[in-house]
Amino acid sequence: MQVIKLSATDSTNTYLKNLSVREEVPDFTVVYAVHQKAGRGQPGNKWVSEKGKNLTFSVLKRLEGLPARRHFLLNILASLAVFDALQILGIPDIKIKWPNDIMSGHKKICGILIENQMQGQQIPQCIMGIGLNVNQLEFKTLDHASSLKAITGKEFDIQELLLSLLSLLRGYLGQTGPESYPKHLQAYSKHLFLKDKSATFHRPDGSSFEGFIRGIYPDGRLKIELEGTPEAFGFKEVLYSY
Repeated sequence: MQVIKLSATDSTNTYLKNLSVREEVPDFTVVYAVHQKAGRGQPGNKWVSEKGKNLTFSVLKRLEGLPARRHFLLNILASLAVFDALQILGIPDIKIKWPNDIMSGHKKICGILIENQMQGQQIPQCIMGIGLNVNQLEFKTLDHASSLKAITGKEFDIQELLLSLLSLLRGYLGQTGPESYPKHLQAYSKHLFLKDKSATFHRPDGSSFEGFIRGIYPDGRLKIELEGTPEAFGFKEVLYSY
């Protein structure tokens, strides 16, 4: 495993993507930044990180021709790796907020951004970015953001966290075969934020509705039950109100 440590960069995902264009990058190369100045969340979102206080890194993972139809497996594996790492640390009430945020209670503490390289109907490799709020205490206007330190009152060693997460991530990313998908999908669904609780959701047109999250469809869409009938929602087709 090759780990590239940067004092600062705009985005570890972008740095690793550009590096892979210029040269042959070994499988599971890691780029870790002490300060990520312009981190990216999902399209249109920014990841705000205070210098030296958080864990921001990206991993390039080569895949054995993962079918594009199973692309959501990568979100599942990354989320479960972070979930396990936080559970080991004793962080309370950890949940996975579909599609790729990690929550403690109603506070977001981690975001995951996966960028896949497509080749026909296959995904030969991906770049997986993870941003974990560790020792930062102020988040300005981000009302739903928090950190491990804010939640527990303890300071955490970022380097130790990185090594722990990489070990778990490597283990999970070795399980991309079709036989593993149902098992991991079930585990991911079990830990869903707001699962089986009445909640308010919003559509892109601004309309709202009440429903219950019941799980995840095999293609990665969110299953929400409305008045007894399950519906499937893709990314950006529904927003949470919490």
